[in-house]
Amino acid sequence: MKEYKVVIYQEGALSSMLLGAANANPEKFGAFLNDNAQQGWRVITMQKDMRRLFLFWRREAYLVVLERDRS
Repeated sequence: MKEYKVVIYQEGALSSMLLGAANANPEKFGAFLNDNAQQGWRVITMQKDMRRLFLFWRREAYLVVLERDRS
């Protein structure tokens, strides 16, 4: 039997407001994925999205679907 988790990974609002747009930091995103992998989760699919923040700024977000075997 499997269990699934859906996570939205996005950068903080402060970098979007200072820079006008924020892209996901590859090191932080990798650490996020590695932390979940240590808990037994594996990535099934992910989708990139640019989300609006307070009408003026944009930030990159990822919708990540994770799967693991249920204990």
